[in-house]
Amino acid sequence: MLKDITLGQYFPGETVIHKLDPRTKILVMLAYIVVTFCVKNFYGYIALAAFVVVCVALSKIPPIFVIKGLRPIMVFIIITALFNLFLTSGTVVWQFGVLKITYEGIRFAVFMVLRLTFLILGTSLLTLTTSPISLTDGMETLLSPFAKIGLPAHELSMMMSIALRFIPTLMEETDKIMKAQAARGADFDSGNILSRAKAMIPILIPLFISAFRRADELATAMECRCYGVTENRTSLHELKFQKRDVGATIAFLVLVAVVAAINFIPSK
Repeated sequence: MLKDITLGQYFPGETVIHKLDPRTKILVMLAYIVVTFCVKNFYGYIALAAFVVVCVALSKIPPIFVIKGLRPIMVFIIITALFNLFLTSGTVVWQFGVLKITYEGIRFAVFMVLRLTFLILGTSLLTLTTSPISLTDGMETLLSPFAKIGLPAHELSMMMSIALRFIPTLMEETDKIMKAQAARGADFDSGNILSRAKAMIPILIPLFISAFRRADELATAMECRCYGVTENRTSLHELKFQKRDVGATIAFLVLVAVVAAINFIPSK
């Protein structure tokens, strides 16, 4: 399951989605998150699904590779759905003792599952089609206006990009440690939740040691390249908006207009 985490992974390609300016993709993604929470009926989610399908098709990333990113958070999605299903008041459609399911609970549970699903798919698509360096440059450029009020734009963008970059690395390291422990007789699958949690404790020490070692190696490599010597750093590739960025922005604005119009359709 650890290998199914797609957040932070980069899928190289030369598609129109890969070639979009990282600033365009970041801004569209932020607006996409807002739109996802503004949808009020199922027709809006159909429009979002069509948008995501088109983006995945244009990126030429295998759909299975994108969808498998949902597996690690499936438990969280199910728990969230159950909370909305049983704890929402309204018109009762089923009741057994203190447990009851309402029509509003079913609707909210389905909506929450759809929202979380589209959020994971969208954010995964952003990192899969944008290299860590491009993400750093894009976030730094977008945050640079706030540097005038003392916000460390470059440092924040660098920390976020490094964190995204090392998510798949740490997951791979965890998987290797678990396999090594299992080869020595460790059991991570049997027993109740508490016993499984205790079985995970021996993994934490070597994982932390590996993480600190990688951090030290990264710091040494950055120092050897004179990182931080000058305040005004330049980029090897200057970011420039192109026609495809304008087209992508227009396409997303069309989606926003469609969702806004659909929200006026009464839900059943």
